[in-house]
Amino acid sequence: MSAETASTQATPPKAVKRPGDVIFSSISTFSGSLILAILAAVFFFLIWQGLDAFNPNASNVDAPSTEHSEFLIKAQNLANPDEPGNFFWYVLPLAFGSVWASLLALIMAVPVAIGVALFITHYAPRKLASALGYVIDLLAAIPSVVYGLWGMIVLAGFVQPFYVWLGQNLNWLPFFQSEQVSGTGRTIFTAAIVLAIMVLPIITALTREVFLQTPRLHEEASLALGATRWEMIKMAVLPFARSGMVSSIMLGLGRALGETMAVAMVLSASGIITVNLIGSQNPSTIAANIALRNGEASQMDMHVLIATGLVLFAITLLVNGVARWIVGRRKQFSGAN
Repeated sequence: MSAETASTQATPPKAVKRPGDVIFSSISTFSGSLILAILAAVFFFLIWQGLDAFNPNASNVDAPSTEHSEFLIKAQNLANPDEPGNFFWYVLPLAFGSVWASLLALIMAVPVAIGVALFITHYAPRKLASALGYVIDLLAAIPSVVYGLWGMIVLAGFVQPFYVWLGQNLNWLPFFQSEQVSGTGRTIFTAAIVLAIMVLPIITALTREVFLQTPRLHEEASLALGATRWEMIKMAVLPFARSGMVSSIMLGLGRALGETMAVAMVLSASGIITVNLIGSQNPSTIAANIALRNGEASQMDMHVLIATGLVLFAITLLVNGVARWIVGRRKQFSGAN
């Protein structure tokens, strides 16, 4: 046998690509590249349209009079509102409100979502688990406007007496110290409750799928060693699903940060920075502020609103980056591996 023949036999023949494989591969590559291209286009659009807002003399551009636009007035609790403001002082209360409302929503939604996911996967009978999972998934299909109407008409009036009780009995906490409790119940806390209900199905569905990825042998080994069901969950399920749980929580946080209509309808905002949850003055969010101000915005004001959208874009990228870093630290325990 010659060397050429031996080399030919040692090299495996190349697989022939069928037309269907080539078409599917091309479509998949194009779809993935299109997502990156759209993301880059949105980023450059925000930079291009919002760059004028960072100009220190922006308040004099396209102004019909010598008065400064209300879009560029500093937050009342940070500076004199009669002085000309800049973009930083305008966006700071909005960014605080977006992050604050989203964190409050996660504090309420995450324990419930993890508890429901554990109940569905490890405690509930199969028929009940299937029905409950369907109901949870159905919550994600309800439009934001419906949540906003429900929060504004039903929830706000329902929780307002509870806010009065909190102001009378827990006013030693900074969260409930308020000289004037909201008479309508449309506070940042009410908006956070609505956001918590909205992100609940997302976190629950993803966490449930991660729990189901836990190797069956790990669970059976824990039970065989004498562990109770909760000890088995604590030792086998939760450590395995930790990275997936973080991913689902961060995805829910991104959903809460970008919510617009529900927050705009529920929240009675004053554009200030405060951690009080029951007062009549509440911080607004970036997304809700854009929706409410867009109709009355002049050309310069529109640049400012787009710039606030750029800030929200940056916050969302930062949140996703932190999530990827946390997941990457424990990727050896992920369900995909």
